[in-house]
Amino acid sequence: FFVIVGLSGAGKSVSLKHMVQLFRPDSGTIRIGEDVVSAARGRELERLRRRFGVLFQGAALLQWLSVFENVALPLREHTKMKEDEIEKTVREKLRLLNMEDAIEKFPADLSGGMQKRVGLARAIVMNPEIILYDEPTSGLDPVTSRLIDQLIENLRKELGITSVVVTHDLHSALSIGTRIMMIDGGRIVENAKPEEFIKSTNETVQRFLQSQYITRRGAWEKGMENHG
Repeated sequence: FFVIVGLSGAGKSVSLKHMVQLFRPDSGTIRIGEDVVSAARGRELERLRRRFGVLFQGAALLQWLSVFENVALPLREHTKMKEDEIEKTVREKLRLLNMEDAIEKFPADLSGGMQKRVGLARAIVMNPEIILYDEPTSGLDPVTSRLIDQLIENLRKELGITSVVVTHDLHSALSIGTRIMMIDGGRIVENAKPEEFIKSTNETVQRFLQSQYITRRGAWEKGMENHG
């Protein structure tokens, strides 16, 4: 679990957009394994993008489509699956996230946490190798945020998917991350294991910790429970 943290405007979400080539770098290259994503075009870029699933900030569900149709959308757009296969796959992914009972509902009928789960079901419906999470706990209350963290962790264990999470929620980062990278002004200022990150002497990291109103000891006690 690779977590990218930083203050608003630091370049966290922009990093994700570069990974899937919604943005192109001015210089340098972006590699995913042996593939140079930043050089891909056309069908090659489409092939590489299929390696990713994305949970967008706010879930980004289409309000006029049901839960079923939202999750089925990538299958309809990018595969030749028959309708019965689509339904089976959609139900399977929703079941993983305890959302099968909501299959006929619309986004407006769902809570924020439920919308995130539907968005996550859509992100995994194509069986991607990598999932990108853009602020998965943004806009949620603390209890729901911790439930989403646990859900993400369980999903990683069950599916064995590489996960990259962008967040400004330090509690979340320390709870689910196996490695934490901090970006400031578009530059990497720290890249460490959670227990090392919380002890970092980097001034930018320390300012970030203080801005979250979390002391070193407090962050460890709250966020490292799952690492004990």
